[in-house]
Amino acid sequence: MSEWERSEGLERLFRQTGWTLRQLAQEVNRLGTERGTPLKYREPSVHQWLQGGLPKEEVRPLVLEALTRRLGRPITHAEAGFPSPATPSNACPSTVEGLVDLGRQDMDPSRRSVLGVSLFSVAVTIPDWPDVVGRMEAVQTGRVRQIGMQDVDTVIAMTERISELDDQFGGRHARPMAAAFLVITVASYLRADAPEVVRKAMMSAASDLCYLTGYMAVDEGLHGLAQQYYLKALELAGASEDHLTYCTTLRGMSVQAVDLGHGREAMRLADAAAAASPKAGPRMRAFLAGQQAHAAAQLGNRTNARAYFRQAEVAMEKAESRERVFGFYDPATLYYHMSWVRHELGDVPGAVAAMQESDRLRYDVYRRTRVRQRAMLAEFQFEVGHLEAACATWNEALDEYPLVQSGRIDDRMRRMLRLVRPHLKNSAARALHERGRTVVLA
Repeated sequence: MSEWERSEGLERLFRQTGWTLRQLAQEVNRLGTERGTPLKYREPSVHQWLQGGLPKEEVRPLVLEALTRRLGRPITHAEAGFPSPATPSNACPSTVEGLVDLGRQDMDPSRRSVLGVSLFSVAVTIPDWPDVVGRMEAVQTGRVRQIGMQDVDTVIAMTERISELDDQFGGRHARPMAAAFLVITVASYLRADAPEVVRKAMMSAASDLCYLTGYMAVDEGLHGLAQQYYLKALELAGASEDHLTYCTTLRGMSVQAVDLGHGREAMRLADAAAAASPKAGPRMRAFLAGQQAHAAAQLGNRTNARAYFRQAEVAMEKAESRERVFGFYDPATLYYHMSWVRHELGDVPGAVAAMQESDRLRYDVYRRTRVRQRAMLAEFQFEVGHLEAACATWNEALDEYPLVQSGRIDDRMRRMLRLVRPHLKNSAARALHERGRTVVLA
């Protein structure tokens, strides 16, 4: 491709953004920081790109992601005039091979940079339910014995144990265990001979484990890695005709997007999850509508946010009238969504009240969630000017913080130190800062 063709594509896209040279450079630098590789580009570099000079290979995905986020549509290498990225010989790997490769790279920290583990992409392609149902190939190599339902039960039990560790201690240590189990054990099960009912059950169990592993990657702030696990979960869920995990995964991807401030993408994913579950029970409807409410609120759509949240409340009332189940979507999570809907719509005192109720109703086993959401509650209290109440809540979060290994909670605690630093004349803020500085920095 000629130099002129390269610059023409990028220059056209640049004009569509309405940015200055400085703004594009700043966005690429910001994405570099988001990915964990801070950059310091300035206007001359962008000018050189527009004149036909190629950005460094590792920077090109950041340029494309910046354009994608600004223009609201996927931007490819070809459209920007960049050479196609080098692809491995197995450019179209099977689901199992792709899962093994992903897990192996996750197990080896030195190779994680290959994944772009920290960069969330708004251009990721989500497979529709009809596209993934039955698409999984049966890989039968003859190298692994035939599996049965007892092996499926093993994967389910292991997933439950890893989930319990994540709930109690965070995912920093539990996720590498999950990745190793996927590579060493689950992949061999997926390749083994099995009756059709067992094969589908195994894919369903593997899908659930992929979802959990992706969720733990989100908790560590490895958003690109999380997206890849989520996509594997969607493939396996569709192949096993497991609507529950498919919709749960789409909803998890929406949660990831809304937490990162990508409201439009969060809404698209939440709507896709709801559309894929036409026969959902009341608890699942509440689970999905609550997320739709949060995404709509982030977009500033008060009418839709309130309507979706009312749907979640009605569905939860029906679910609670039948049984009070442990986990999944419970009243504590409903109040958490209420808190964020109120906060996004400007009702911060209402957000405080709802988050307090969520904390009161939460089961004791969910330590990681409790620490993180107490830190959020403290931020809301601080936002409305209740400094001493916020300090008390932050202290409650700090009580359990040393027991939890979570990147997101680390970020919250560092934010706490920044917020209270200007208020050190207050005795409560000063005591909290002194305690936090010792615990958090350690």
